[in-house]
Amino acid sequence: MVKLIKKGITYAESGEADVQVRATVEHMLADVSKRGDVAVRELSERLDNWSPDSFRLTPEQVQMIIATLPQQVIDDIHFAQTQIRNFAQIQREAIRDVEVETLPGVILGHKNIPVNSVGCYVPGGRYPMVASAHMSVLTAKVAGVKRVIACTPPIKGEIPAATVAAMYFAGADEIYLIGGVQAVAMMALGTETVQGVDMLVGPGNAYVAEAKRQLYGKVGIDLFAGPTETLIIADDTTDTETCATDLLGQAEHGPTSPAILLTTSPTIAHGIQTEIDHQLQTLPTADVAGVAWRDYGQVILCDTVDELISEADRIASEHVQVMTENPRLFLDRMTNYGGLFLGDKTNVAYGDKVIGTNHTLPTREAARYTGGLWVGKFLKTCTYQEIRTPEASALIGEYCSRLCAIENFAAHQAQADLRVRKYKERKSE
Repeated sequence: MVKLIKKGITYAESGEADVQVRATVEHMLADVSKRGDVAVRELSERLDNWSPDSFRLTPEQVQMIIATLPQQVIDDIHFAQTQIRNFAQIQREAIRDVEVETLPGVILGHKNIPVNSVGCYVPGGRYPMVASAHMSVLTAKVAGVKRVIACTPPIKGEIPAATVAAMYFAGADEIYLIGGVQAVAMMALGTETVQGVDMLVGPGNAYVAEAKRQLYGKVGIDLFAGPTETLIIADDTTDTETCATDLLGQAEHGPTSPAILLTTSPTIAHGIQTEIDHQLQTLPTADVAGVAWRDYGQVILCDTVDELISEADRIASEHVQVMTENPRLFLDRMTNYGGLFLGDKTNVAYGDKVIGTNHTLPTREAARYTGGLWVGKFLKTCTYQEIRTPEASALIGEYCSRLCAIENFAAHQAQADLRVRKYKERKSE
């Protein structure tokens, strides 16, 4: 039996981006489309009080910014990027072009072609998301993208040096110090000074997410991103302190970030609130994490492992951390998740920052139909076909002609009939 111990606000209750956000973003995108660089600069000045001579950093500026960082920060960025690059390269090597002769003289194949240009948005604000530079820029480069541009906002008028360094070390071809909808619009639509890209990736606030949604179709995107989510699956083999720590570890992303505890342990289910209250007393980000837990946190008590699995698949969370007696059982049986974190020796923060997998993952139940960002997202799998013999063309043509006739496609049928006449006649001569 599944019992709801603590109820949180659901997506159905919270709704999508409100009408005001949609209208505001639509106006901003139209303005950038019409007035280009002038609109971008006006928006940046009004929203971020930021209007440098050029938003694009020169190579000399980038090196000066990197030089301000402690060596330990640089070493840590290199370590994280090594892990992420290694796994991305393994993923890339697993994706193969294919070519096969399906019938005598009939050749079919596909090629995996990198997108030509990608724009990567790396958020700033309260949390300078250094790791998002690794996940987007570096992964695109491993996939073979020729031109990768990256944008990040100033933070209270200051340059986020570690983020700029991460962009540079990851291989960004152009780095721009600009944020918000204006940055996303600049990359997607292009301006007089910035060539537009073919694809946008990276997280952002509600306005950035809405801009990506409205730009989808004009450019490709990685995911329709919502607030960060986490799901903890626990039994009596773990403890309440660990569960609370890991729930708050993701709740601090924002006040609308769902954090859900799914457990077969009555002790943990009924003790989690006391432990969370205790940890919030000393957590520096309690003002955010506490609101997220209060409004969007859930506690669900189950009787069996089968119920844990079915509930977890129903929730389809972005992050799913399994701290049970047999965590790999969930790897074998679960089907809806962004990323799995197995056992209490790992945690979502490892995946967010350093372990090597990509942290851009599906939210808002999108794990039902897609995985997260990886090298494959930057590749177009394009098919091709070739018929090499007259006999093969005549054979395929006869089938095609009859199938076209069923659908009343006369001109399609004519294409097939022409080949049948040409190559059957040639064979009979």
